[in-house]
Amino acid sequence: MKLSSGVLLGAILSAGLVAAASAGPAAVTLSPSAMHWVAGTGVNKGTSLAILTGNPTKTGTSVIRVKMPDGYVNKPHYHSHPEYITVIQGTVLFGTGDTVDKSKAKAYPTGSFIAVPTGLHHWSVTQGETIEQIGGLGPLTNIPIK
Repeated sequence: MKLSSGVLLGAILSAGLVAAASAGPAAVTLSPSAMHWVAGTGVNKGTSLAILTGNPTKTGTSVIRVKMPDGYVNKPHYHSHPEYITVIQGTVLFGTGDTVDKSKAKAYPTGSFIAVPTGLHHWSVTQGETIEQIGGLGPLTNIPIK
């Protein structure tokens, strides 16, 4: 009886340690209704922003969503980090250079992906209400071209 009780106790303790070791950090999960949208300010005025994970103002990985109205112009700018954009809704007219010229833009519809290298001068214009998901290593910057 003592042997089987000891084996049972050992099995329970081992299972508890394995469960505790495999628990690890919790997953971040957000349904669309749980996303907290805030109004953009400064160069982002007219947009709404939701932070999905991380802190875009600090060092580390961040993922955000930006909602823009139809015809929104994201003026020429660049970043001090690579920027990874997924078009979640709408269409993004994306161009490079220091001036907005829609005739030189390429249209990226819902589901498209754009990887923007560090320092590349670029701009965009939306067609329809558009949502972009943006990820990168923070702090995420948006440096306007003067």
